[in-house]
Amino acid sequence: MRILVLGGDGFCGWPTSLHLADLGHEVVIVDNLSRRAIEHELEAYSLTPIAPLGTRLRVWHDLGGAPMRFERLDVAREYERLLALLERERPDAIVHFAEQRAAPYSMKSSRHKRYTVDNNLNATHNVLAAVVESGVDAHLAHLGTMGVYGYGTAGMKIPEGYLPVELVGEDGTRVRQEILYPANPGSIYHMTKTQDQLFFAYYAKNDGLRITDLHQGIVWGTNTPQTLRDERLINRFDYDGDYGTVLNRFLMQAAVGYPLTVHGSGGQTRAFIHIRDTVRCVQLALENPPERGERVRILNQMTETHRVRDLAEMVARSTGATVANVPNPRNEAAENDLEVANDLFIGLGLEPTTLDAGLLSEVTDVARRYAHRADLSKIPCTSTWTRRQAAGAPVGVEVSEPTPAPEPVRRTA
Repeated sequence: MRILVLGGDGFCGWPTSLHLADLGHEVVIVDNLSRRAIEHELEAYSLTPIAPLGTRLRVWHDLGGAPMRFERLDVAREYERLLALLERERPDAIVHFAEQRAAPYSMKSSRHKRYTVDNNLNATHNVLAAVVESGVDAHLAHLGTMGVYGYGTAGMKIPEGYLPVELVGEDGTRVRQEILYPANPGSIYHMTKTQDQLFFAYYAKNDGLRITDLHQGIVWGTNTPQTLRDERLINRFDYDGDYGTVLNRFLMQAAVGYPLTVHGSGGQTRAFIHIRDTVRCVQLALENPPERGERVRILNQMTETHRVRDLAEMVARSTGATVANVPNPRNEAAENDLEVANDLFIGLGLEPTTLDAGLLSEVTDVARRYAHRADLSKIPCTSTWTRRQAAGAPVGVEVSEPTPAPEPVRRTA
């Protein structure tokens, strides 16, 4: 297939692009390099050294990888160029990662909220409108988030996108329908993903577009087999309070002797997926597209759920780190349970990568290798969800001396 990967320079986009190219697909990366610009804005850089995209593509080609092309384009603002690209490339599939992906970043200020809404909604709608206007019959696979469901206790296993309901009329008539599972976004970022769902439902209904929406859990891990082939292909490792995902943050904090920052009680239960499974899920979604006229196919892209404090305790036991409870900057329930259905991906052949000591050691090894690049001042999460929280106690902990930890199991690619 010829595949456009929108946002193909990012944390999920880059390893996905390599994975698809390694399978023999013709990959065109489309990116405005905004994540690199945000690094400079925040002065918070990937723990792993990220080579320029041109270097990444050259190294991949020199190592024998299928050549990938790059188009620098802002999907949210350059509609005419996006349309021309679709008309020229006539892709079989489009993978849409081109959205600002961090909830804390989206809540930093009114400016960040407005940027996230403007970028994410315009990017999604421009892609949909351009597919219709170009007449290209491309399957669109979009990376959404489990956060559209909210982070409360549902009291049931969260289904894959659709909830069966029964309504009883005044005359006693029973009407059964399936509706989108009620959205309950926890941040401006999550709110944009809930609006994406409505865009997709409309364009599938009105224009017959073939769309898959992947509701992904929190990604952990760093590398895939492709990114391990050369240090210049290495994937991002974000550890800062805005972009770092919780398990990667814990493993990095343990590596540098910083207490594991557990927000509040740590009773929040979250869905997780390893980056290796992320790229595999995108592959499976592209290999199994919906038919034209079919409703949006929604898959829960996660492999397991864990309570945050349990993760912290697991990392502390394996590394010797200490745990520090800090004020929770988010406006969310202190405790919640979470059960999620992921039957569709399992049915497509996904063999989940679950937490084990080997993979945790692999990530810890990466964190230790590049610990000298860490800026400890960037670890605390300073974005707050409400004015009340912003006026409260400062978020942060005292840094301890590095804690001796067992030598990790070293694994080679």
